[in-house]
Parts: sequence; structure tokens; C-alpha cells
Amino acid sequence: MAEGLKIEIVSPERLVLSETAVSVTVPGTEGYFTVMNDHAPFMTTLRPGFITVTKDAGASSIYFVRGGFADVSPEGLTILAEQSVPFSEFDHADLQTQIQSAQEELTRAESPEDKSYAQEVVSGLLNLAVEAQQINGAHVH
Repeated sequence: MAEGLKIEIVSPERLVLSETAVSVTVPGTEGYFTVMNDHAPFMTTLRPGFITVTKDAGASSIYFVRGGFADVSPEGLTILAEQSVPFSEFDHADLQTQIQSAQEELTRAESPEDKSYAQEVVSGLLNLAVEAQQINGAHVH
């Protein structure tokens, strides 16, 4: 393998990315984590968020991922995503629609369990919107 980490991001629709990087930061269910070459093998689930792929010259590219799995192996990092697109194709308007729908669902929730779940969904979507705005503000796309 060439020096660096082999990264592949695969969604049901297409192979989103296949290249070698210096590091990749990934939105794991338990929080963001960074993978570099020779990382210890592991597998984890992903939450909706943004993957940052840093190349040799320090330039980075960003990809949206909506759930899935990350598999770190001696061969590299494979992301099997429910949905993934380059940040330039990320649909900000659709995210706002999802937030509005989730807030309406929260208003309709009756049981404490339903309210708690609906609040988690709203909070997750709002956090995703904040992340997207920060990326836009940094002009990293």
C-alpha cells in the first residue's frame, strides 16, 4: 500500500470516494474520531455528520454521511454509508425541512418516551445544521 491511509466512501447509489489520505475524521455514534495510516482495526456505527479527508498538502475535502458503518482494517478505512455526498452537493434546504418536520413531531408527541425520542431527533438535526453552517463559514468546500 502506498504511504497514507486508503479511504473509500460507499453509498447505495455510488462509490463516493476512493483515494489515499493523511487522515480522515469521521462522525462516529459516540463522537468524532480520526483515523491515520496503521490505525488499530475496529468497526463502529456512524451518526449523521461530516467526514473530513485531509490530503498530503494539508488540503481537505468534506463529505456528508447519514448513518452507516466505518470499518478500519490494515487495508484502510471503508465507510459504508446509508447516504453520502460531497459537501458541495449537501442539501441545506432539505435539512431545514427535516428540522421543521421533526419539531412538528415533537409538538405532537404525547408520551414521555415519544417526547424524549422526538427531542433527540430535533437536537441531532439542529447540531447537523450548526456543523454545516460552520463548514460554510470556513469556506471549506
